[in-house]
Amino acid sequence: MEMQPIINQPVIETARFDLRPLRPSDQGLVEMYAGDPRVARNTSSIPHPLPPGTIEAFISRAMAEPREEDVWVMDGLKSGGAEVMGVISLTRLDRNQSEVGYWVAPAFWNTHLASEAVQALVEANPLRNDAMFASVYHDNPASARVLTNAGFIYLGDAETYCLARGSTVPTWTYTRHLTA
Repeated sequence: MEMQPIINQPVIETARFDLRPLRPSDQGLVEMYAGDPRVARNTSSIPHPLPPGTIEAFISRAMAEPREEDVWVMDGLKSGGAEVMGVISLTRLDRNQSEVGYWVAPAFWNTHLASEAVQALVEANPLRNDAMFASVYHDNPASARVLTNAGFIYLGDAETYCLARGSTVPTWTYTRHLTA
């Protein structure tokens, strides 16, 4: 039996699902969903096709101490849902800020899962940040609505490189000021 390290990261509960730390047993489902080109094309960091070992390395980084990014799985088991429905993360930035990143498996699109996850993360503010930021691609207005519904305010346009698209993609950038 292999012992799993204890992650210093809270479980964030919602009525429908829990945001819990990523664990090695999630690898298969995360690989399946992250390997979907529809998911990869809406993130900056997931390549497509997904090279072997990518998700295993992602999980190792997410479980490391210290780490720059806290990663949670959207786990719906408590309400009869799937164990992995998506992923949400906070990447630490300077000046007590972090960047929110998230994706939802296509099977759970249009279920308000991302909206609930972002709102839960904002309300919990587990890193006690003064502000959170997020960027979404111009061709993903649904993700922009997720942010505005969670109280994020539009800052402006930018661009970022998307591994799956192999190109720079225009983005909308948002911020949410918090009380720690």
